[in-house]
Amino acid sequence: MDKIQLWVRQVVEACGLEGDIVAYVSHTVLVILAILLAVVAGLLCQKILVPIVLRLTKKTEAKWDDVIFSRKVLMTACSIVPAIVIWMLLPWTFYDFPTVREVLTRLTAIYITVMAVRTLIVFADSFKLLEDGKRTARQQYLYSVCGVLKIIVVFIAVIVIIAIIINKDPTTLFAGLGAASAILMLAFQDTIKGLVAGIRLTNNDMIHIGDWVTVPSAGANGRVEEISLTTVKIRNFDNTIITVTPQTLVDGSFQNWLGMEQREGRKQVRKVYFDFRSFTVDDDGVANITKFRHHIEQWLCDNPKVIGEKNPLVRQAEAAQAGCCVEFIFWLRSQAAIDYEHDTSDIMEYIYAASADYGLRIYQQFPEQ
Repeated sequence: MDKIQLWVRQVVEACGLEGDIVAYVSHTVLVILAILLAVVAGLLCQKILVPIVLRLTKKTEAKWDDVIFSRKVLMTACSIVPAIVIWMLLPWTFYDFPTVREVLTRLTAIYITVMAVRTLIVFADSFKLLEDGKRTARQQYLYSVCGVLKIIVVFIAVIVIIAIIINKDPTTLFAGLGAASAILMLAFQDTIKGLVAGIRLTNNDMIHIGDWVTVPSAGANGRVEEISLTTVKIRNFDNTIITVTPQTLVDGSFQNWLGMEQREGRKQVRKVYFDFRSFTVDDDGVANITKFRHHIEQWLCDNPKVIGEKNPLVRQAEAAQAGCCVEFIFWLRSQAAIDYEHDTSDIMEYIYAASADYGLRIYQQFPEQ
């Protein structure tokens, strides 16, 4: 390095410059050389190193290396290389200007710290791309840990930047944070509670991305779109977004329809009350309500919207003041909300209409005139 400095100075003097201007021009030339070296280093990383790494990851059958060593992660990491080159060359470039060298060294160190944190955050966020549909308990746990690590990394970066600005050893600042731990616990209490709640949710395999959940206390009824340390985003069927905290799900109660979706069909139980005075017995000694029950039961078995293998049942329940209670128990094939409701309505409307063919009257209470 000293030989380069001497050579640059000799070239400047050979151009006929004398006095103090020789130092300024020499430093300018050295700055230009340092910038060129930094640019070349950055281009080498982007144009040579990144394509090599991408080719190597594509040759493997694993998916994780394609994600965490994606182009976005590698390009973000490459943005640190020019700053590192500048930081290393500053003592050599501004050897006659210690104040300028010190200021630029600190600014470069701050930039390197910020870009290193940004690279780590992009790296942590790349784990989201490993999800395919529903997030497993292990993925959710890893995602929660990555969220905590991002907060810790940002917190450490802030301490390091402050130490760089005031020219102190970062370890002394960390040592002084013991007294402020209570304040930090208060500031990050939601994050800490969210982490604990997230661990409980994942360890018990209670919720995943894509699950259909109902949270009565929050008025949520829809699909889980995102799970983070502090929020769970649920898209309702009317496309509104409701956010609840993991702590709310753990402390309160919610309904996860995963079990129903993993199995064929959705169970439906409906009750209809018939007027006792409409019951009759034919010449064969069989009541019209009995014939009606058998007919509807067979009709449900033959209905393509109903899973006949699950043995639909039409039974008489306990009578009430409203009349004779008949329960209709069957499993519908469709699980989508709209199709499920329409199929249920079609079936019940047929039951209501068919009852008249057997001389049965459905109980209904008329308002007083």
